Amino acid sequence: MATTPLSAKLSFSFVVVFATAVFVWLLLPFYGAILWAAILAIVVNSANKGFLRMLNGRKTPAAALSVLTCVCMLLLPASIVLGSLTREATNLYVATRDRQFDPAKTLEQVWAAIPDSLRDFVANNNFIDVSDLKQSINALVGQLSQIIATGALNVGQGTAMLLVNILLMLYLLFFFVRDGAEVIETIKSASPFERRHTDHFIEKFSAVAKSTVLGSIIVAMVQGAISGLMFWVVGIPSVLVWSAVMTLLSLLPAVGAALVWGPAAIYLMATGSVASGVILAVVCGVANTAVDNFLRPLLVGKGIRLPDYIVLVATIGGLASFGVNGLVIGPLIATLFFSAWSLFRDDLRRPKEEEPKSGL
Repeated sequence: MATTPLSAKLSFSFVVVFATAVFVWLLLPFYGAILWAAILAIVVNSANKGFLRMLNGRKTPAAALSVLTCVCMLLLPASIVLGSLTREATNLYVATRDRQFDPAKTLEQVWAAIPDSLRDFVANNNFIDVSDLKQSINALVGQLSQIIATGALNVGQGTAMLLVNILLMLYLLFFFVRDGAEVIETIKSASPFERRHTDHFIEKFSAVAKSTVLGSIIVAMVQGAISGLMFWVVGIPSVLVWSAVMTLLSLLPAVGAALVWGPAAIYLMATGSVASGVILAVVCGVANTAVDNFLRPLLVGKGIRLPDYIVLVATIGGLASFGVNGLVIGPLIATLFFSAWSLFRDDLRRPKEEEPKSGL
């Protein structure tokens, strides 16, 4: 049997690598649509199996029903909330621009409410220069106003591309749901890794996708809803905007929505609304702690199985590097990192464990 020359093998390998790199580069503008189509396909897999049983194994109508379920449960409510959020964000921007909401003035009120002894102690030890802090806040408000205005313009200009990405995601979702088993088998057969390694990585990807999308988002929505409801109870304006911010922050373990409701409670107590501030702090603190300690491990911990501080750092890093997609990509990279090293460690130990013991 004739052997293939080394030059031919190297040339073919170069063509394979080049074609793969060019294809990945071609798909990069739509990687978010592809990623979320794959994630949603994993999430609705159980529902799709139910539709398959109901429709006697007909894949196409079952996949269509699964996609329709995603549209009804995710996209339609999200579009309604996004519309309301845009209106409230615009109102908050106008209030900030017209100084109806003045953070610098709020700082003065909080500073005036602090006991004289504490104010003197802070001033004498040069911990905080209130005048410099006010100037910094005013500059920050101006920058935020420009960011909001620029962001609104970019959203308007990017509507067409957003629509293209959503339609592409739904189109891919249909085929991922219908042909998911065949796609996974193709990936396994084409993978250069050992079969057990490939199975392990695919299993981890599925677990992280489910736990992050279902678990983390459910936990974040619960914490955001509780905190937003308390904002409404104590009379803080722009409730929907703050609820959205706290929902997003609640995706981060440990800190979460406290970054918003904590300062809000301090502000209420410092400006004379002591009862409202205490109620806000106690209810949000107890409720969010309960959700973090009971609901988050139940929904998220089983899938990721990483310490909270690793998930926190990975999520923040993912958001900084990939934007919203980083909510999934960050924990996924962290999980694959620890999984790869775990497999590597097991491979090093395996020969020693499988070595036959000599008897005396």
